[in-house]
Amino acid sequence: MGVMGAFIFAAMMINFTIPGTGSSGHIAGGILLTVMLGPYAAFLVLASVLMVQALFFADGGLLALGCNIWNMGFYPCFLAYPLIYKPIAGDGTSAKRIYIAAIVSAIIALQLGAFSVVLETLLSGRSELPFGTFVLLMQPIHLAIGLVEGIITAGIISYIKTVRPEIIQASNTLRPLDAGISLKNVLAAFVILAVVTGGALSWFASTHPDGLEWSIQKVTGKRELAEQTNGIASLLKDIQEKTAFLPDYNFKPAEKEKTEEEKPPVWPGIEAGTSFAGILGGAIVLMFILFIGFGIRRFKKQ
Repeated sequence: MGVMGAFIFAAMMINFTIPGTGSSGHIAGGILLTVMLGPYAAFLVLASVLMVQALFFADGGLLALGCNIWNMGFYPCFLAYPLIYKPIAGDGTSAKRIYIAAIVSAIIALQLGAFSVVLETLLSGRSELPFGTFVLLMQPIHLAIGLVEGIITAGIISYIKTVRPEIIQASNTLRPLDAGISLKNVLAAFVILAVVTGGALSWFASTHPDGLEWSIQKVTGKRELAEQTNGIASLLKDIQEKTAFLPDYNFKPAEKEKTEEEKPPVWPGIEAGTSFAGILGGAIVLMFILFIGFGIRRFKKQ
């Protein structure tokens, strides 16, 4: 759980460009985690990653954390996996069925999450975004993002199936792995992937707005909705500014007050800051999940 959480944290830092749209997206990892860990463990890992992102890197607001966990965790773990992935993948022996299952379930999970964002925005009463227009922008762009995530997910699952098929079988039956099975090679591979992804590949993340920002920009002309200046939203923003020591996965600039015209296109040392954030963030996620795991184990023993 810890190693996979560190890898997903790093992978989420890399936004890939959606050709011809001016938008970008990143994998959410819900289906991949569920196939490898089972739905309950996967949900805990995703919730941990999103909490670390919001608290320490200002990636996602604290007020939206519950919605993010629901949209990115509940749908893949408890709907798309049991109702779409498992029936299509079957016993997991067919590589073709695994590819189809991973792509279809990733797309459906992302479509449900995207629609929920639109619905939550409407129900919040804090936005004047037109429902119909917002839906017509959000769903197609997340269809493309889901397709890319599905292909990546299918490739990783196929690798695991080749080197350690018992991992997939254990998660399908919700049974613990045999204590005699060595996972060193698989864990080492994901540790290396997490370090390389967070420490180096994150430099090349797309600068295009993500699917949500792109949709909002198409409607309002701006990437983000107007911030609430009072109430709980303002309070949580103040808390996040204090806890986020690497906002936007980079060192804080020396001068806090800079206009867009004065701000240089890239802060000095941005690669170092991004690498540091990627590796440290993965380590924090790993330790956080270990803490949760040991807590659950101790509770079960009592």
